[in-house]
Formats: sequence, C-alpha cells, structure tokens
Amino acid sequence: MPDPSFEFSVRLAKSEEDLRAAQALRYEVFVCELGGDGEMVDHDAGLERDRFDPYFDHMLLTDRKSDKVVGVYRLLTDERASELGEFYSEAEYDLAPLKATGRRLLELGRSCLHRDYRGGAGMYHLWNGLAQYVSERNIDVLFGVASFPGTDINALSAPLSLLHDRHLAPEELRVRSRRYQSMDLIAPEALDRRKAMVEVPALIKAYLRLGGFVGDGAYVDHSFNTTDVCLILDTQRMNARQKKIYAGRNDG
Repeated sequence: MPDPSFEFSVRLAKSEEDLRAAQALRYEVFVCELGGDGEMVDHDAGLERDRFDPYFDHMLLTDRKSDKVVGVYRLLTDERASELGEFYSEAEYDLAPLKATGRRLLELGRSCLHRDYRGGAGMYHLWNGLAQYVSERNIDVLFGVASFPGTDINALSAPLSLLHDRHLAPEELRVRSRRYQSMDLIAPEALDRRKAMVEVPALIKAYLRLGGFVGDGAYVDHSFNTTDVCLILDTQRMNARQKKIYAGRNDG
C-alpha cells in the first residue's frame, strides 16, 4: 500500500532530463509490466518514447521526499496537434466528430503511476494538475486512448460490452475505431454488469465516474499488447460534484 506520508508536487517537464524521467517511468510500466514495444523504444537505456514526445507537454508527479518522478501524463493541445499535423490517437480513431465541434481539444495519453504509488493520492494530485492545465487553456473536450492489458477479445468481452451498452459517447462526439473491433459482444440482458465493471481498469473507471464516454469500437494494438478504447470527457457535461472529484477536491 502507498505510504500515506508521501508528499507530492506536480509540474510540467522543463528539460531533457525531465523528459527522460517520464520516459523511464513509462518504460517500467508499459514495457516491463505490460509487455509493450515500439519503433523508438530504447531497451538499452530503459526509455519508452516515440516521435510524438517533442510536441506534448509532459506532466510529472514527483515524490518530494525522494525527488523521484512517480507519475506522468502526456498532454497535446489542438494548437500543437496542428503543428504536428495530427493527434496521436488518429492512428487508431477517426477524430472527425471531435474536430467538427470547433471546440478546444486536449489529448491525454501515457498516463501511469509507479507501482508503489497506486491506490493512493497520487492520481488525485495528477488530476488536480490536469484540472489547472485545462482551466488555464480553456479546454472544452478531453480525449485519449486508454488500454485494457492483453489482446484476447473473448477475455475482454464483458467489460467491453458494458462500455458499449452503458457509456457510448453521444453521436456528436462519437469517434470510431479505424481498425474496428466491435464492443457489442454480449447482449445487455445476458451481461453481469457488476462483474464486468470489476474487470474495467481503474483509470477507465475513474473517467466514467467523471461522466466520461467511450468511442465506437475498440482497437487491438498488438505492438503494445493492449486493447484500446477512446475516452472522451466533455467538461460542460460534468456536474459540480464531478468537477470537485476531477480537481482532486474532497470538500463538500
């Protein structure tokens, strides 16, 4: 269990050293734990990186006592995506519905915590930092791919069916998988919803609690050994209670 005495700080990466610390944590989580890989993954240096990294802001959660980076978020505004020519998620999902809204977009990705800091306050501190980032830039819609470990669709049929049945995005925000894997795999009346929700990863459940939705269809990513869904969070649809949770506040 995480030590309750942990003290955290949240900031954006400012240097190459900061970026390498984020990539090292990503390597530990996405490569060592989940078995992922990629063209630019540096196994010798222990860095999980890709060609998109220079365009993203990298939010770092640091344990003040050890000065160790223990959590990261990767953030791409629509302005920076225009410079790049695409969002990272566009390799997996057709984002035309989101772009057509004309609203300010922010793509989230590579969110992870060191194993020793999961289940505690670390994620709330990252969310607090994210909420401030969103407020300062007047972001309207947040989105990004989130992953189930593994690529066995049969094993994931219950949680995917639950997401499709209960949390499908409204049509105006409903992005679609480019390599379409249906999530409508088990009829609603045959689905054990409680059991299925237990099988949904914690990060995805957290966004659902905030009023998040999922796009149409999953994307099976064999190179990363994951099955991805696209999460979409419309800040205007969040109620007051949800906004308090999102900003890491527990008052009231």
